[in-house]
Amino acid sequence: MKDAPMSRAPERTLNQPLSGNAMPRFGGIATMMRLPMAQSAAGLDVGFVGVPLDIGTSNRSGTRFGPRQIRTESVLLRPYNMATRAAPFDSLQVADLGDVAINPYDLKDSVRLIEAAYDEIVATGCRPITLGGDHTIAWPILRALHKKHGPVAVVHIDAHADVNDTMNGEKIAHGTPFRRAVEDGLLQCGRVTQIGLRGTGYHADDFDWCRRQGFTVVQAEDCWHRSLTPLMEEVCARVGDAPVYLSFDIDGLDPSCAPGTGTPEVGGLTVQQGLEIIRGMRGLNLVGADLVEVSPPYDQAGTTALVAANLAYEMLCVMPGVQYR
Repeated sequence: MKDAPMSRAPERTLNQPLSGNAMPRFGGIATMMRLPMAQSAAGLDVGFVGVPLDIGTSNRSGTRFGPRQIRTESVLLRPYNMATRAAPFDSLQVADLGDVAINPYDLKDSVRLIEAAYDEIVATGCRPITLGGDHTIAWPILRALHKKHGPVAVVHIDAHADVNDTMNGEKIAHGTPFRRAVEDGLLQCGRVTQIGLRGTGYHADDFDWCRRQGFTVVQAEDCWHRSLTPLMEEVCARVGDAPVYLSFDIDGLDPSCAPGTGTPEVGGLTVQQGLEIIRGMRGLNLVGADLVEVSPPYDQAGTTALVAANLAYEMLCVMPGVQYR
C-alpha cells in the first residue's frame, strides 16, 4: 500500500502596499504605506498602530495629529528598501491596525487604554510599530510588552532622557516614561542605550541618573561629525539576544531636518545618523518600536512627518523574519 501523499500547508497571501499605478498616491484612504487596515492583530507579524495622544506634552501640543500626518506622508514609500535590499512584504504579514481610542480629557485613563490595547496586540504575537503621539505612550507599551517578554533592552533616541520623577507634580507625562519603566522593573537597565541627549537641563547631573541605573548614555556631542555604524555594533553586542524595544523621539534629530516637534533642541542627529541607528539593529530580537513626538502644526511642508514615515518603514525593515533580496 502506497503512503498517502503528504499534505502541504497552503501558502499565506501576504498584504502588499497599494501601488501608485493602481491608485494615484494622492488618492485613496491614508493608511500606513497604503496597507490594508486590520481590525485585529491576529495573524499579523507586524502591525502599525497610531496613538494620537498629546495631553502629556509640556510645551507645544499637536502630536495628537502625528499618526494621521505620518500616514499621509507614507504614501510616497514603496515596498523594497533599495539601500539594504530588505523586502519586508515578501516575508511578513503587515497591516495598519488603526488608532488606539484614547481619552482626550484624562491622561491617566489614556495610559490605561493604551496598555489594554497593546495587551491584545502583543498577545497575538504581533510586533507593534507605533506612530505617536507624545512620548508618554512608551510607558504603557512597555508594560504590555513586559507581560509577554519580561524586562526588555531599549534603544532610545531622543534629545531628552525622559526620566523626570515628576513634571509640575505629576508622575505621568512625556518627560517621565523611562523613570516609571525603571520603577516597574520593565527594563534590562544594563542593556539600555540612550542616543542624542543634549540641550540645557534643570540640574547639572540630569543625565547622570540614567548612568547610575546602568544605562549607556551617548550625548549628541559624541555623535557629531561621525558615522554611528560603529556605535551600533557596540549596542548590538550589549543587547545580545535579549528582547529589545526601539523608542525614537523625532526630536532626537536636529530641528533643521525635523522642525515639527514640541520640544526641539539644536545640535541634534542627522537623518543619515537616524538611519544608521535603525539599520544597525538588524539581527536583534526587536519586539516593538515607536516613532513619537511629531507635531504637524509646526511641520511646514510635512518634512518632519515624511522623515518619520521613512524611519517607521526602516523599523519594519529590521524586524525579525524580514527577507533580503
